[in-house]
Amino acid sequence: QVQLVESGGDLVQPGGSLRLSCAASISNFRLYAMGWYRRAPGKQRELVASITAGGTANYADSVKGRFTISRDNAKNMVYLQMVSLKTEDTAVYYCNANLGWAGHDFWGQGTQVTVSS
Repeated sequence: QVQLVESGGDLVQPGGSLRLSCAASISNFRLYAMGWYRRAPGKQRELVASITAGGTANYADSVKGRFTISRDNAKNMVYLQMVSLKTEDTAVYYCNANLGWAGHDFWGQGTQVTVSS
């Protein structure tokens, strides 16, 4: 059974840092594109960052220069390092695993990030 389990969410002050982790119980994890999405209160879910199977990362304009996505294929893990956090980064952050050609699209349960003084 496929499972994505996020961790690392917390309450942090503006300007602070957090590192989110996603543990993926997926066969052939290395083949999947991985992504971090977020949903803020009253807003639609949005893509924050993604990383291809080959390791190419892409970011939403709002987080460029502040967030870094990475993956460890040996551990079936994906990470989101967040620095210089802003109040507008407050959201539930979700991990996604996608293998389009196989029709696979999996989601975690989410982890809450709250940026507040």
